[in-house]
Amino acid sequence: MKPGIGLRSFSGLVFRCFKLPLPQTRLQAPLTFASQALTMARAWVCLAGAVFFLSCLVLHSRFCGSLVSRTFSFHISWRMEDPLFRLDLGWPKNSEYFTGATFCVAVDSLNGLVYVAQRGDNIPKVLVFSEDGYFLRAWNYTVDTPHGMFVSGTPYEQSVWITDVGSGPYGHTVKKYNSLGDLVQVLGTPGQKGTGLNPLQFDNPAELYVDDTGEIYIVDGDGGLNNRLVKLSQDFMILWLRGENGTGPAKFNIPHSVTLDSVGRVWVADRGNKRLQVFDKDTGEWLGAWDSCFTEEGPSAVRFTPDGKYLIVAQLNLSRLSVLAAPPSGSIGDCSVVSTIQLADQVLPHLLEVDRKTGAVYVAEIGAKQIQKYVLGHSRTPAFRA
Repeated sequence: MKPGIGLRSFSGLVFRCFKLPLPQTRLQAPLTFASQALTMARAWVCLAGAVFFLSCLVLHSRFCGSLVSRTFSFHISWRMEDPLFRLDLGWPKNSEYFTGATFCVAVDSLNGLVYVAQRGDNIPKVLVFSEDGYFLRAWNYTVDTPHGMFVSGTPYEQSVWITDVGSGPYGHTVKKYNSLGDLVQVLGTPGQKGTGLNPLQFDNPAELYVDDTGEIYIVDGDGGLNNRLVKLSQDFMILWLRGENGTGPAKFNIPHSVTLDSVGRVWVADRGNKRLQVFDKDTGEWLGAWDSCFTEEGPSAVRFTPDGKYLIVAQLNLSRLSVLAAPPSGSIGDCSVVSTIQLADQVLPHLLEVDRKTGAVYVAEIGAKQIQKYVLGHSRTPAFRA
């Protein structure tokens, strides 16, 4: 091959890409060294202009929010951003203990323990792991069909709460256990579903949240007779109750998860109505709802990060986790998605919990029959950004 042919081939490729007029071929007139240099100079000017144009698109997307520029900038810049969370591939160390459908998870942040409740025949219903992922123990006493769970307590006493939706002798109740699995308290009428308040009855209670004062918030109605949010005092007296079946404010269609923020608001995942509803912690007054983030499917779980800046939300059938920007004190404003984690099909994230000390997120996946742990991301892996 004669010197200069490779150079002319490269120049022709660049000129065709940018639709510039091609220089003369050697059949028309031989290219001089000067004309080749001019040709290459034009090509590099075109390339520099293209790079400048794409850079402008990226900057425009950051400051102006153009839909077109956001599309371009996503493909260009996504590998340069730190993910909010990354999957902890080393948790748990002993996954073989997941022998049923893992419906819920709870975290004892004070003692570094993770509790998992699973369903199935002739298997341990509650598993206990260390926060490092080592299996510690299991228990099964009086647990029928677990749905939601929560750990509360002090450095001297820990309580494990479980909502039970079974039809057996322990079903339709909210039960309190100590850390070793001994039954301490039963709320509701064991084995009997109902709507009564005196005595208190449940029908498929979905989940609960216990605040630092010992007051209890229960969402009652995972497809049962009730669609309500109940607040109980430390001594289990009803303080207020909100909800009935419906689509209007303070009405529910499968209230599935409940949590509190740091400024005294109660957040409920109103799954069937595809929204989060918000209430005043003290009075039960309805404060508003978020629905713009849930056009495809309603939320099945909701929790806040320890710093209060974000909500972590699960969408069961989409197999998706979303990170939402938490509103400041006052008006709840509008829903804003900061990031998403798209899981594999049929993983089905049901409920989740956030470690209040480390910020780690534990997700109970009933499709994959496992618990997965996500930790705060510090690498440049793009897997969990959207």
